Amino acid sequence: MPNPKSRHCKARRDKRRANWKIQLTSVSICPECQEPKLPHRVCMSCGTYNGKKILEVVEKESV
Repeated sequence: MPNPKSRHCKARRDKRRANWKIQLTSVSICPECQEPKLPHRVCMSCGTYNGKKILEVVEKESV
């Protein structure tokens, strides 16, 4: 089985690793309450998904 004649240089290695970046999560706006939410998930402020009520949202009571 053939083996590499020499190692790759550090620049070549670092060019390959340069594309590992942290990406910001995309945020969409809820059409019901206009609050920001993650796409393809139930809105945590109003409890709707795809125009249907999925969750019953209970607000916290202040003491």
